[in-house]
Amino acid sequence: MGVGVSIFFLTLGAILRFAIEPDVFGESVHMDIIGLIFMIVGGVGIVLSVVLAPRRGQTSDNRLMHRENNPPDA
Repeated sequence: MGVGVSIFFLTLGAILRFAIEPDVFGESVHMDIIGLIFMIVGGVGIVLSVVLAPRRGQTSDNRLMHRENNPPDA
């Protein structure tokens, strides 16, 4: 999950938590709790994206390539 998806979850959670009445869909669905869960998922996603971003660039591209200037025998 990247930073963009995490921000989307955080925004969606804030909308569900603060902008919509909790009992819009009845007593069985608590939109404020679902919004809180989305906000937690978005926050954890942002933290993980920032922490793991430096590791993403550290691949083992330091291979030694050896090429000789001798053409192959025909």
